Amino acid sequence: MTSPDVTANKPDTTIASSELQWLEQHTEHLLVAVEHELRQVGATGLSELELFKALQAEPWTLIGRVNFHEPDQLYPVHFLLFHVLYRLRDQLAPAGESLLISPLRLTITKQQTVAGDGLPGEEDKLRAFYLDLSQYHMPEATIHQMMDDFWRGQCRTRPNLPAVSEAAGTLGFTELPEHFSPIKQRFRKLVMQAHPDRGGNTEAVQKLNEAFSVLKAHYA
Repeated sequence: MTSPDVTANKPDTTIASSELQWLEQHTEHLLVAVEHELRQVGATGLSELELFKALQAEPWTLIGRVNFHEPDQLYPVHFLLFHVLYRLRDQLAPAGESLLISPLRLTITKQQTVAGDGLPGEEDKLRAFYLDLSQYHMPEATIHQMMDDFWRGQCRTRPNLPAVSEAAGTLGFTELPEHFSPIKQRFRKLVMQAHPDRGGNTEAVQKLNEAFSVLKAHYA
């Protein structure tokens, strides 16, 4: 997908606060999955399409079916993926890592040079565009429909308390945290530990992924 015109006027449509909260939580889930997949393939990297397919498959199933011939359907999925990629690049920079972002190749590498915090020294207009969730400019009704069609496991009714408690236990919590932040931090840590290179397996990631989906729905 070609890069957007980042100099265009921002749309008048705004995202409802409830939708914004859900998008923010869903991107946290995507953030862990994307880093896991990119680290797994190493220096060869993935194309945007290959990453789409990885996120559609087990153990993630974070993206449903996408009609690549319908720009109105493809755009929101592309936007959220690149939102996550730019966030991941920012997270990797202080540790001396870089993320090459291109629709044809997405690769985690070591930084060639490190200055300051490792982030670009001048304004990156593409980064600014993709990090601005208001650019996800769908009318609220369309967002709801898109979410129903594309994202799996997004049930908007709260899961029951036994399911929530079990999910929290899977992530190692004896009590349910008051806020969502500790959940996402623990999930990211455990998924990295469950990587096959560290003695983990797909089944372990699947179990963590399912638990996070339950807790994401609870906090949303």
